[in-house]
Amino acid sequence: MAHYIDLIGLKGFEKSYPHQLSGGMAQRVAIARALINNPKVLLLDEPMSALDSFTRSDIQDKLLELHKENKTTMILVTHDVDEAIYLSDRIVVMTPRPGKINEIMEINLPHPRHRGGTEFLSLRRSILEKLHLASALPQPEYTI
Repeated sequence: MAHYIDLIGLKGFEKSYPHQLSGGMAQRVAIARALINNPKVLLLDEPMSALDSFTRSDIQDKLLELHKENKTTMILVTHDVDEAIYLSDRIVVMTPRPGKINEIMEINLPHPRHRGGTEFLSLRRSILEKLHLASALPQPEYTI
């Protein structure tokens, strides 16, 4: 357990009660609990939605490390297109209600992936277009 507490960045909070943890900390504890039995398949439903951007990025990298070490299959539900591209080998783009599969996209970018890279941004735009959001969302300002 100590390994997973350290992995999620909560060393020193092992004896804390749930009411003493922030929402983001509680969410990280849920991730650690899911990892503790070294599952072959890990189901993640918006696991990083309550985390600040720095912690989210760190946990994403740690999930990639875990996958590399243990070959854990992860099925991630997210509304964050950048997160999906960064973590996934395959993205299932869903339609709005009722949710149906619109397209399954293979992501063939090598790891580590660079969020500001040309291929990453091209995939991002393609997914946003499939979701009909390309013009509705502000585009990130990257200098390449």
